[in-house]
Amino acid sequence: MKNKVFFIPPVLLFIFLFSCSSDYSPKPRAYFYIDLPEPVYHSVQFFPFDFSLSNQARVENQQDSTSTIAFNLNYPQLNARIYCTYFSINKPDFQAIAEESQKLAYVHEMKTDGIREYAFDNPPQNVYGIVYEIEGNAASPLQFVLTDSVRSFFRGALYFNNEPNRDSITPVLAYITNDIQILIESFRWKR
Repeated sequence: MKNKVFFIPPVLLFIFLFSCSSDYSPKPRAYFYIDLPEPVYHSVQFFPFDFSLSNQARVENQQDSTSTIAFNLNYPQLNARIYCTYFSINKPDFQAIAEESQKLAYVHEMKTDGIREYAFDNPPQNVYGIVYEIEGNAASPLQFVLTDSVRSFFRGALYFNNEPNRDSITPVLAYITNDIQILIESFRWKR
């Protein structure tokens, strides 16, 4: 028998010799791609106010009393919910409810990178409000209040049904923030 000599091409030899390296750098954690549907807005008109709502949200758990209405705007596909409360108030109670709403927004301050406040006003519709954008890994990244400054007060707080991680919820937060902006801009008191 003849001795057979195996010929290894130089490229394979180069790859074999230099492919193993102790220089390893971990890859950053990645999140799933979320396909966000194009929203279609419709009017919600069965309260003492009305507003435009995305077809991705559902009104749930409506509770009525003589001066308070509580309900949720649930986004089941996005794992999020906006808790909403309406108060019919008289002038002396207005200041207490406004301060309580501000405290509820600022309770997250210790766990956040800061809170930005944006004022909103629509004088022709007598709608005035504040949007609280809570930065960082807060349980509620966005809250808002709307009022006519006399007898009606509306409060909303966005919560996600998972552990707060701003990096993972950023696309969904931007999507729902746009819905909240449309809700606020379309908000009307019924008189």
